[in-house]
Amino acid sequence: MMLRVLKCPKPAIRRCSSKKMRTSSSTIVCSSEAAAATMASSSIATVAAKQHHRQFSSLPHHLARQNNGMVNIFVKSTKVPRPTLPKTFNRLKKPIKEEDVTIQHVPSHLSYASNKRMPITSEMRIVQPGEDTPSGIWPVFRMMDESGNFRQPDNSRHINVSKIIPPKHHDLLQLQSALTIQYPHFKHHLLSSGLFQPSKNPYPDMPLNNEKAEAADDAKNTLLRAHRQMIRLRKMDTILHNAQRQGRISFYMTHHGEEAIHMGSASALCPQDVIFAQYREAGLLMWRGFTLEQFCNQCFSNDHDLGKGRQMPIHYGCRALNYQTVSSPLGTQITQAVGAAYKFKLDAMNNKEKEAAISIVYFGEGAASTIDFHSACNFAATLKTPMIFFCRNNGYAISTPVEDQYAGDGIISRAPGYGMAGIRVDGNDVFAVHAAVAEARKLALETSAPVMIEAMTYRQGHHSTSDDSSRYRDMDEVQAAQDVTDPILRMDKFLRHYGWMDDDAVSLIEDEERVAVLRAMEAAEARPGPKLDTMFTDVYHEKPPHLLRQETELRQHLKRHDIVYH
Repeated sequence: MMLRVLKCPKPAIRRCSSKKMRTSSSTIVCSSEAAAATMASSSIATVAAKQHHRQFSSLPHHLARQNNGMVNIFVKSTKVPRPTLPKTFNRLKKPIKEEDVTIQHVPSHLSYASNKRMPITSEMRIVQPGEDTPSGIWPVFRMMDESGNFRQPDNSRHINVSKIIPPKHHDLLQLQSALTIQYPHFKHHLLSSGLFQPSKNPYPDMPLNNEKAEAADDAKNTLLRAHRQMIRLRKMDTILHNAQRQGRISFYMTHHGEEAIHMGSASALCPQDVIFAQYREAGLLMWRGFTLEQFCNQCFSNDHDLGKGRQMPIHYGCRALNYQTVSSPLGTQITQAVGAAYKFKLDAMNNKEKEAAISIVYFGEGAASTIDFHSACNFAATLKTPMIFFCRNNGYAISTPVEDQYAGDGIISRAPGYGMAGIRVDGNDVFAVHAAVAEARKLALETSAPVMIEAMTYRQGHHSTSDDSSRYRDMDEVQAAQDVTDPILRMDKFLRHYGWMDDDAVSLIEDEERVAVLRAMEAAEARPGPKLDTMFTDVYHEKPPHLLRQETELRQHLKRHDIVYH
């Protein structure tokens, strides 16, 4: 077995009498677990500060736990680099204690569905046309592991120094500063991330439980809003799914397990960017300001439904929020997104002062087997349209698992064949998704060309209320996803590391969102349906003779059978 010690500010060369070992400034290799514990107590104390040597003289052996033949020992060091950071950060100096040493297993591969295993990387690289593609399986870009900790460049360890560098209560910029010091490898992504930028004004959908300054700051906190909206989407899904089972609405599709894709990508886009969704992307619309009342109005097809009751539930759309109405036929939105992006390109050529925009289209790995997908990719690459192809690879296209969907390396491996840039990302890591979409958007605008993103995730729920996934997949697989890889669970752990969340805080958010959804649903259910006149409008500027005839026949039918319609 081997022992690794976190890279220290100063070189450390130590000797161990129990076993022979070689040392460097960053790694100490030992062949004995007992020697590992002894070495940890000696080396860590020496590296951190000589005066703290006695604290580690009796380091428990359980802190040198073996993980697949590798023992990882990490130290929360008070001596850290001093990069250029916001002035809001103040380091806290205090002696290193035994509890500051943590040991955690770092996953090297990702496998969300079937037996497909993909290597994980902390190096974000968008492979561009003409560049060498990754050898073997395309790696998955990840910033945060299931433990809620960020990764290191060599993918070998976690650093947890929250007790040494504790951000103030919900101070977003201070948390950003602390993370940048802990994880300099991600400095660019952290400093440019919209998730760490507070809003100038309170978000309308964030509660103001009191008039204290802290509550006002929380209402402007983008990261806390992302966390709350992930929970809100989960609660809305659960309640409206149950409403369908009770016969109160006709249809529903949940987003369980894919919430990080929604909030991570939506927060990286600009309001002028046009979204073409498939049907499992309600979180993007929620992020842009679509209210719970509007979601429920659409699902209940009442008179406040923006679609005037003409669409089945979950087929949302909102012109004001640049979210194109969902279409039931699979893949049709992909070619439409190319056309919109081409229009943006022409606008940019004709008007240099116009605000730059892209189109982004979402689809599943199953939709990537449609003719629309291949046609859209070819058009986008040859016409060089500024857009993002975002594939949600959640393991199953209704009942078709990925091994029956394709024989190659997922969807991202197709990007080079079309002459398109591409990257694969962990769809359950909200920070990685945000970083990948932000970089892809920037590249799409700079090169006026499409970028493909494949987000690896797992569909925890049934395909829809018309599906029973227990007939084609093991429920233990679903339970494992809920217990280990769930994106909300991962985000929750991250916030807990820095004292931003605890059991009471999470329970309060869940209760508030559950009540808000129930109220919105009850109000939507109580409203009448759209007026009969709306059935014949919005297609033609003036009603043609055949529509006038149909409207007359319908009214005569209702009158003949004494049917009252509002």
